[in-house]
Amino acid sequence: MSRSVHVDHGESDDPLDRAVWRLRSRGCWEDAAALLTPHATTNAAAAVRRAALLVERCMFTAAGWAEAEEALRAAEGLAVEDSLRGAAACERGQLAYAATVLGVRDRADEARSALGRAAALLPPTAPTRALLDFRRGLLAEHLGDTPQAAKAAYRRAHAGATAHGDTLLCSFTWRHLAGLALRGGELTEARHGFTESLRLREQLGYLVGMAPALAALADVHPEPEAGRLRAEAQRLFHLLGGVPTWLAERLAAA
Repeated sequence: MSRSVHVDHGESDDPLDRAVWRLRSRGCWEDAAALLTPHATTNAAAAVRRAALLVERCMFTAAGWAEAEEALRAAEGLAVEDSLRGAAACERGQLAYAATVLGVRDRADEARSALGRAAALLPPTAPTRALLDFRRGLLAEHLGDTPQAAKAAYRRAHAGATAHGDTLLCSFTWRHLAGLALRGGELTEARHGFTESLRLREQLGYLVGMAPALAALADVHPEPEAGRLRAEAQRLFHLLGGVPTWLAERLAAA
């Protein structure tokens, strides 16, 4: 297994990568992490990758915090190279961010500190830098309420994701840039961004991210198209057992 930080986005020819992606894309993060466990005991890149899956599970389900913390500590213990230490710090920041925005515990200071540590470790050209920029945008938007700083970070992340061929991250940057556009009253720009985000998720088969993308797109369409999009979002949400959990209230209110 490579010593570099691997990004799961469904476009690899490696059998293990594809198996991990198939499980991740359907919200089976624990099963995906289990495939990496034999490698993660001694390989720092695999350990970081495994931790990232369990951190993502927390963001989508608001559960599994202890397992994610344990996986992160193991990854941090194995990471020696700056690129891997930076990637682990990036995941540490995301876990703290998730706990804060989901109302589990206020870990905003820890999130900022961890992402700052990641920024010091990851060079501007590192593949993981785009993900770091995106997550710094999340902090700026949702914890700092500074939309202009968030937009700049999302744009840097989008450029980096495009340069490194990370289609999944592009779907996230499109969506969050569109959200800021909608917040600023730019309906046409918002509709374009949400449409692109959904298109990329469909292209990748990222099933677990489809319902949020459909619900976001519904917000910028008139009826009856908005109703059709929300109905499809609800169908997928229930198909996946109510994941992501934070979407439930929004769909119920629609």
